[in-house]
Amino acid sequence: MNINTIAEFALATAREAGELIIRERAQGLEHDYKDGQELVTQADLKADRLIGDAIRARFPDHRILSEEAMPDLRQAQELEQPLWIIDPIDGTVNYAYGHDQVAISIAYAEKGRVQTGVVHAPFQQETFRASRGQGAFLNDSAIAPTGCTNLRQSLVATGFPYRKDQLAPIIRRLDKVLHHCRDIRRNGSAALDICWVAAGRLDTYYESVSPWDFAAARLIALEAGAMAGHFSDVPEGYPEDLWGQDILISTPGLYQGMRALLTS
Repeated sequence: MNINTIAEFALATAREAGELIIRERAQGLEHDYKDGQELVTQADLKADRLIGDAIRARFPDHRILSEEAMPDLRQAQELEQPLWIIDPIDGTVNYAYGHDQVAISIAYAEKGRVQTGVVHAPFQQETFRASRGQGAFLNDSAIAPTGCTNLRQSLVATGFPYRKDQLAPIIRRLDKVLHHCRDIRRNGSAALDICWVAAGRLDTYYESVSPWDFAAARLIALEAGAMAGHFSDVPEGYPEDLWGQDILISTPGLYQGMRALLTS
């Protein structure tokens, strides 16, 4: 199927899910915890179901990797069938606390390569989108990263895991980065952090996250002109577009310096 048709479907579905989560928060939220520590609301589950049902109805032969309903990461290594990668609410803690840095992320991949992606921030009325080879856009305007080339003048974003048993190396890395940049932001949504690098609101972003957190945003950043990679090795045979350990997204003039800093 034509990639533009798929992109239009993803865009319309993300916006429909955005309307749902706005309504759900206005009506009051119920919440629970996954694995005893990660917050999930009824809106996460409803939005996940809405997106999944729409995909299954339109593309019954496609597979789905989603944070809530189908979080089996082995899906990313099965390359024969097209794969949708979904985060129904990226930034659930922000969402539950009434913050607006919240996004629906939908990516579509073929043979492990993301071909189109949408990151829709309904409370901010901003939609980031890209298809491979067609550039990146915020609403209807093309976007591009900053031209920053000096790490000391850079604005860096990162995040922290819910599990607290392996924080020591993360804090050591944070301390190192903080001594070499202008400042650090922790916005609570990996998808939006990456899109903000793409749009020039941040200079660089690093973190370890899951495919649904970054798959769409990574393509948006690349199509905008940013650089994307990892500061550790990607396992042989695993699609780089979907490997979330130690990812780095940056304006080009900072990428090598930031990677060297993170690996030093």
